[in-house]
Amino acid sequence: MRRGAISYDSSDQTALYIRMLDVRVRSQVGFEPERRGSHPYLCVDFRTLHSRSENARPVPGRRVHRLFSFQRHLHSSRRLHSATTWPYNPLHILDEDYLGQAKCMLAKVGSWNFDIFLFDRLTNGNSLVTLTFHLLNQYGLIELFQLDMVKLRQFIVMVQEDYHSQNPYHNAVHAADVTQAMYCYLKEPKLAKSLTSCDILLGLLAAATHDLDHPGVNQPFLIKTNHYLAALYRNTSVLENHHWRSAVGLLRETGLFSHLPAEDGLNMERQLGSLILATDISRQNEYLSKFRRHLDQDDLCLGNASHRHFILQMALKCADICNPCRPWELSKQWSEKVTEEFFQQGNIEKRHKLEVSLLCDSQSNTVGDIQIGFMTYVVEPLFSEWARFSDTRLSQTMLGHLGLNKASWSGLRASGSLEEPEPEPDPDPPPPPAPGLAQEPQPQKIPPPEP
Repeated sequence: MRRGAISYDSSDQTALYIRMLDVRVRSQVGFEPERRGSHPYLCVDFRTLHSRSENARPVPGRRVHRLFSFQRHLHSSRRLHSATTWPYNPLHILDEDYLGQAKCMLAKVGSWNFDIFLFDRLTNGNSLVTLTFHLLNQYGLIELFQLDMVKLRQFIVMVQEDYHSQNPYHNAVHAADVTQAMYCYLKEPKLAKSLTSCDILLGLLAAATHDLDHPGVNQPFLIKTNHYLAALYRNTSVLENHHWRSAVGLLRETGLFSHLPAEDGLNMERQLGSLILATDISRQNEYLSKFRRHLDQDDLCLGNASHRHFILQMALKCADICNPCRPWELSKQWSEKVTEEFFQQGNIEKRHKLEVSLLCDSQSNTVGDIQIGFMTYVVEPLFSEWARFSDTRLSQTMLGHLGLNKASWSGLRASGSLEEPEPEPDPDPPPPPAPGLAQEPQPQKIPPPEP
């Protein structure tokens, strides 16, 4: 039924799609997906990674059809077709007051203080769909590229659906936040006067899809559990390759670029992949060194297509990890969410007797420790170089928030008043305190320093 969306050309590594179709067909006719590896934990099912109840009745494999992007329920496809009639679809109609507030927020979508959590509530959980569609329309890209409105709407809805809402951090709200940050960077003077319409379209689509179908665990987890995605991509940028290929699959399934010449469509897919692959944090030093070298030699020429593409890569990298540069009220929420996701993975690893990944052990890490290290060794070097490239008010604002947020976490750590996110129950919890022992008083929270 869906073969039109699948490439059989082995040269572009689309064996994944053939595998996805195979699993879907096998599940329909009653076959269980085959196990990979010789140990029971080597085929960890992402559908049950976040299950909180050990006693919950297992869901039969044949009744669960969605494992990755390309395995959808039939009724899900019907919902997608009906979603294209928005705003007339009752599922998407909100109270007029909420619609008015969301519209007011979109008028200030270029503000660095944009509260994506509030916007997601006002749009009834459709922040990614609403924001992406608004930005594409605001730039005039829909008309310029003659994009079919129905196909575009369907594509964006499918993208939002393929983010896992049970992930505390890597979900559609994070994708919407990255897309909004990307828009802020695209408006910076150096970029605004140099980027082409194609560059802007690719930048927004890459931001919206950069973590598509993220399972909520990191690459080392996939490698040490011998997951077949790790084997498919040879343990190199495993998640980023999957995000890219998932995005390409949705582009082909909806036919969003089918009206373009074939070579142009393939070129768009390749450039989209190059942007998404740049978000691999394990290649941070590689990109940062290249960026620093260009700035030292002062040889960046945004009239050059390859240089513009490189700046788009750096902009997407900044947008992906910009949470520590947001105002404290927003930054703190993101810090707690990403730490919660780390700790969930750590508990899964403990449950399956695996070595706990770095930063994923809730007993030896705190939110403050993780964030201070991340800010010091990853965020500060990147945003310092970005400020060298684009020395604007926005860049100084981001560095200012970064310094204040780092000081806030340091202050909370020094006072011992850090509040940890609530991870999943530990498989081997410590015994409760003996009755009658006095409980330690709860320390009061220290307010963050005034900006």
